[in-house]
Amino acid sequence: MPVPAAFDLSGRVAVVTGAGSPEGIGFATARMLAELGAAVMISATTARIQDRAGELCSAGFDAAGLAADLTEAAAPSRLVSAALERWGRLDIAVNNAGMISAAVPVFESGTVESMDLATWQAALARNLTTAFLVTKAAVPHMTRRGWGRIIMVASVTGPVMAIRADVGYASAKAGMVGLTRAIAVDAARHGITVNAVAPGWIATGSQTPEEHGEGLATPAGRSGSPDEVAAAVAWLARARPTSPGNTSSWTAATQSQSSGLHHRDSSWPAPCPLPQHGRPVLLSRMRRTVRRGGFRHAGWTARYAGVPARAPLTVKAGQ
Repeated sequence: MPVPAAFDLSGRVAVVTGAGSPEGIGFATARMLAELGAAVMISATTARIQDRAGELCSAGFDAAGLAADLTEAAAPSRLVSAALERWGRLDIAVNNAGMISAAVPVFESGTVESMDLATWQAALARNLTTAFLVTKAAVPHMTRRGWGRIIMVASVTGPVMAIRADVGYASAKAGMVGLTRAIAVDAARHGITVNAVAPGWIATGSQTPEEHGEGLATPAGRSGSPDEVAAAVAWLARARPTSPGNTSSWTAATQSQSSGLHHRDSSWPAPCPLPQHGRPVLLSRMRRTVRRGGFRHAGWTARYAGVPARAPLTVKAGQ
């Protein structure tokens, strides 16, 4: 069956970080983008990334891999340069690297009392600074083409909830949502959208028995799958809007996912084009948040700055 035109990524080039695990979100995302027609450059900290690239190539996709530690300042630029040297362009960047390195499998965990400064800095470097550096390397090339898609793989941990003795990871992932919004404001005028997905309990190869149990306790009764997260990323990376006249697509949004349930906390909902005057959109979060069956429900309102004639647009969870 042909790919719908709105989702056809033929001729596009994507970089996906943190794609070394065969059962992870990064590799599932790379595979889905490739299925939609994109050429993909994938990265991980160890040589196993070449196995993942080989699997994609064996399936008939145009793919390559680069082993690099993206916490090293020069590595993100090398990753972007590798894609440019191979395909001559870069259209999509998916910042999925984080949580733990296969090369040095140590969690940067701890409470604010027990965590030392070096561990705190390592957690931020792995989970937040890598996204900043990859995006910093990618944006100039997208700006020159007047088109780009940047997707951050954040988490519900940090922006929505927290786990005990995990202050570094939670802080970094909350920061990633802020980074998403800040870059989106600057990049929108250049045709670049910047969004985040925030997975909850996902059944990856690294999921612990405790995390599996938490997934069973959700309303859906299961953890989400990497392919479900990849589908959300692919939607945000789509080549063109699905609605006529919506030339701006969706930007500065965070799509939260938990066990197959989705809601969106968005500053620019999908049906809303960017205002032609280019003024920023103001976002105010409604303070009504309730729990129903363990699932958070909340509402957000968005309105154009300086356009009093337009009524505020309300987006409610689950729409």
